[in-house]
Amino acid sequence: MSSAFLNISSYKFTPFESDELPAIRDRLLEVSIAQGLKGTILLSTEGINLFVAGPTDNVNALLAEIRTLRGLDDLTPKESFSGDQPFNRMLVKIKKEIISFGLEGIDPARKPAPKLSPKTLKQWLDEGRKITLLDTRNDYEVRLGTFTGAIDPRINTFRAFPDAVSKLPEELKTQPIVMFCTGGIRCEKAGPLMMREGFENVFQLDGGILKYFEECGGAHYEGECFVFDRRVGVNADLKPTGSALCWVCQMPLTLAEQRDERYVYEKSCPYCFKTAGA
Repeated sequence: MSSAFLNISSYKFTPFESDELPAIRDRLLEVSIAQGLKGTILLSTEGINLFVAGPTDNVNALLAEIRTLRGLDDLTPKESFSGDQPFNRMLVKIKKEIISFGLEGIDPARKPAPKLSPKTLKQWLDEGRKITLLDTRNDYEVRLGTFTGAIDPRINTFRAFPDAVSKLPEELKTQPIVMFCTGGIRCEKAGPLMMREGFENVFQLDGGILKYFEECGGAHYEGECFVFDRRVGVNADLKPTGSALCWVCQMPLTLAEQRDERYVYEKSCPYCFKTAGA
């Protein structure tokens, strides 16, 4: 399979004025359509978040346009390649938040949590250093794969994360915690929240799981990484795994689960049966 499509994901918390966002939206949509790209770009007064795919030169043309914007000249995306276009259409939206959290007073641009590089995390894990790994993703993402021994907060939406933090053991407040997510953006908000709640030694994995895969491979990680496009899951080589979403319950299914007799395309899967109590 050829790798004709460059897939990029990136974000940055940088302040924009609300009255300048419509013009930015219109310009980025114009460039994206002209370049034949597909994906989603979210804009807000707190910054930008984007997932886009297309031919390499075309994607780079969009990136060049984005880097002309104030505060985004150093925007550096995470990259992977696929043989198929993973997105259905091109959207550029103005939102209240570039990652929905629903909690006031969290300001990643001005009060971020310290970042830990993927190579440093791997070194710490290789050394057996005593740290707590905290997955900030939703439960359906975690079930496809996570770091060995990581805490799963068992949430089905990021807005539930603050409540999950309140239930963490009190002794963790003085211990080193490394939190992680797919590409890093959720940890940008989760980290400041945890510091506000009294956790004294919190780090966020810079670039998330995808950057860790890019720099360190699959060491200390079990399974694959859920992604929010038609690839569904990627492995440590950042290649699609063949996982799929159930059309009925939207649960991600590995190749092995797709061979289960209860999986019927567009009709049911093993998790549909579990939900129904079968």
